[in-house]
Amino acid sequence: MCLVPAVSDPSLGWEGVAERFAALRSGIGVDVVLRWAGHVRPGGAIVDIGCGTGFPIGRALSDAGFRMFGIDPSPTLLAAYRRNVPGALAAEEGVEVSRFFDRRFDGAVMVGLLFLLTEERQRQVLTRIADILHPGGQLLFSAPEQPCQWTDSLTGRVSRSLGLSEYRRILTEIGCPLVERYSDEGGNHYCHARRSDYRA
Repeated sequence: MCLVPAVSDPSLGWEGVAERFAALRSGIGVDVVLRWAGHVRPGGAIVDIGCGTGFPIGRALSDAGFRMFGIDPSPTLLAAYRRNVPGALAAEEGVEVSRFFDRRFDGAVMVGLLFLLTEERQRQVLTRIADILHPGGQLLFSAPEQPCQWTDSLTGRVSRSLGLSEYRRILTEIGCPLVERYSDEGGNHYCHARRSDYRA
């Protein structure tokens, strides 16, 4: 069952700029993702939420021996993901309505997506992700550490970070407390959380 209503553009503007987005992708963030992945069960299943083209994140995790599952509502980006991450399962779905392959995962990674959602949808999506992680499963997502709002340079849509303190509070409440923070060479910030059996 969906916890949030569908939106008019499931890709949040990314289908319209898919080719430009793909051309701008770089290896920034791979070191952080692989460092995080060192906490995931070796060979475990990881869902890449908002997987885009699979470059560089999905491909790096696949090359590291993880079983990859990608979801993205942009058909153009998802087609590229299937090419770039051979053997991965992929579904053309938005995070807000995804069935997450009707399974649980050892890890979930969500880079460049959460802050595109409204404040309420961010809370709901984090709750959904906690629910599809095995106990001990690891979550990594990117968001600025300070509460802020800006206009995305590619899609022109409003983006918002709830800030580290609020993300920490939400993660604790949903039983997936924050365990570490990272930053990459591009100045992007990441939260690493771990699923427990506890719910506040």
